[in-house]
Amino acid sequence: MFKRTALAAGLLAACALQAQANTELTVYTALEVEQLAAYKAAFEKLHPDIEIKWVRDSTGIVTAKLLAEKDRPQADVVWGLAGSSLAVLKQQGMLQAYAPANLDKIGANYRDAANPPAWVGMDVWAATICFNTVEAEKQGLPKPTKWEDLTNPVYKGKIVMPNPASSGTGYLDVSAWLQTFGEPQGWAYMDKLHQNIGQYTHSGSKPCKLAAAGEFPIGISFEYPAVQLKRKGAPLDIVLPKEGLGWEIEATGIIKGTEQLDAAKKLADFSASREAMDLYKANFAVLAQPGIAERFQELPADYEQRLIKNDFAWASENRDKILAEWRKRYDGKSEPVAK
Repeated sequence: MFKRTALAAGLLAACALQAQANTELTVYTALEVEQLAAYKAAFEKLHPDIEIKWVRDSTGIVTAKLLAEKDRPQADVVWGLAGSSLAVLKQQGMLQAYAPANLDKIGANYRDAANPPAWVGMDVWAATICFNTVEAEKQGLPKPTKWEDLTNPVYKGKIVMPNPASSGTGYLDVSAWLQTFGEPQGWAYMDKLHQNIGQYTHSGSKPCKLAAAGEFPIGISFEYPAVQLKRKGAPLDIVLPKEGLGWEIEATGIIKGTEQLDAAKKLADFSASREAMDLYKANFAVLAQPGIAERFQELPADYEQRLIKNDFAWASENRDKILAEWRKRYDGKSEPVAK
């Protein structure tokens, strides 16, 4: 009888250990697909009792999904979504405020200002023009140096950029133009740019990939795919327009009401840690923890200084209005939504 009792107790303990080892975190993200495996492996190595289940899509789609699920949240954590999107979730009361370990090392302009914060930044991505030098030479196209240059009729049908309703990169472009030029002038600029757009994509990296492949000579994108493609030998010049660069923060937040709060806090701690920053710096030249990033040879030394003064509160508060106006004016050139 004693042996049976001991065996039963052992089996129960083993089952409990197995259950503990299988805490599953549903993590919504807009990170690039090729970044996911390294981030997941690093976190799960530190926390082998927690397993990440990714749900990945473009920024606008992830944001819309989270908002649609407001009354019945399916995510536990958001790891790698635009700060302006997380600001929208905060306004809706959907985020669990939490001060992760190492919060004091995060730059004040790369986190939610509240204490404790609703979201904390990881890294920065900024607008970039991917210019295919081979195709440009074939077609006799000049190299642009400013956003205004892209309205030149010589580029008619030769530019591709992200749709701001589905892409965080697209939204940072539109938001930045409205902030940089002023609202009436910003819309007037986009009216002229629209004449030269061949297509609006649903991915922020796709315009650069299309430019690298020569399908369009010019892609409005962000620096991560531009640098990666150039390193692989694509005939790209990375153009940082003189008027300044729109930018966004990739950030992390905990969904209010998660049943896995302890595990979610561990992920938030990791996302703000030096170990995570060492992963982020392989992909981005500006990090939420200052002093860790290494210069990318493909980008100028003053890259961070080229970022515009970005009003994230304004961008998040006016997001619906801006997107409605954008759709009304320009959505006819958007690529079909994949089914």
